[in-house]
Amino acid sequence: MPADLMLIAYDGSDNAKRAIQHAGRFLAANRAVVVTAWEPMVRQAARMSGLSGVMQPEWVPDEQSEDVALIDARTTNDEGLDLALAAGLNAEGRCCESSTAIWAAIVECADELDADIIVTGTRGTTGLRSLLQSSVADHVLRHSHRPVLIVPPGK
Repeated sequence: MPADLMLIAYDGSDNAKRAIQHAGRFLAANRAVVVTAWEPMVRQAARMSGLSGVMQPEWVPDEQSEDVALIDARTTNDEGLDLALAAGLNAEGRCCESSTAIWAAIVECADELDADIIVTGTRGTTGLRSLLQSSVADHVLRHSHRPVLIVPPGK
């Protein structure tokens, strides 16, 4: 019996594309939601200035124009949606704003949608590098109470 709803995390990377292909090949779901998590530019700027030790500029985004990060996320999400439809999934797209971390936005979106499974790709780092940099997929796996399919990178 197919799942009711599959959430596929998509960031435009080759590994995310591979995850969509495998979801279409191995999983059955009545609906698939391709999710692209994004962080507003004002938050990105604040985080980067804090990391660099430089004083944060008094920059306020123009309320009349749309956030460039959201525009980019929509473009990325449209690409993922096209791939999901080509993989035979009954898919729709969605952009989820991240207020803390990308992995948290994915988990929160899965909870909001009551997804049966989360599908994601991974960077595939190993050894010391994996200890120093855990991936979004690792955090999703550890913090979600839903089944998670993590598709490793190809050869």
